[in-house]
Order: sequence, then C-alpha cells, then structure tokens
Amino acid sequence: MKAIFLWAVMFVMVAYPAQSNPIERACLQSDRAAATRSLCNCIGQVADRTLTQAQMREGARFFTDPQRAQDVRMSNRRSDERMWDAWRAFGERAEATCG
Repeated sequence: MKAIFLWAVMFVMVAYPAQSNPIERACLQSDRAAATRSLCNCIGQVADRTLTQAQMREGARFFTDPQRAQDVRMSNRRSDERMWDAWRAFGERAEATCG
C-alpha cells in the first residue's frame, strides 16, 4: 500500500508540470529564489488570460535566454513589436495580480 501511495505522489509531481503552460513551467524551472509554486501558478494563470500560446512559448524562452527578450524589445519587426507589447501588458498584469 505504501508503495502505491509513493508511486501516486511521484506521478502527480511529474504530471503537474506537463499540465501547466510554458510560462508557468519556465517559472518553476528558473533558478530564482522567489519562484515558488504558488507564484508561478499565479503567473501562469495571468499568462493564460493575457497571451496566446505562441506568445507564451516565445516568452518562456526569455527565462532561459534573457538576451532574446532584449532582442525582441529592440527589434523593428512588427511581429516582435506585437510580442513585446503583449509581454509588457502581461508583466504589468502579472505584477498587479500576483504581487
């Protein structure tokens, strides 16, 4: 019985990140001390309401490659400008909602 319980706990722990969105997963995997499960969950929920799936995937790359965020921010490409506008709005909303 104990083995079944431990297996179930491990399954939930492994399955949880697969169910979260790319922003939440990137937050959870970041090396930032403030990246708690509850904060990352809140940020993920704001991302779900604010960003498209493509924008979430692109934004998740910013966690591991901050230079990519700077490149998008400084780019003159219209798609990058839209991404940065969406990312900025997401950041403001996440800060207001999640603290």
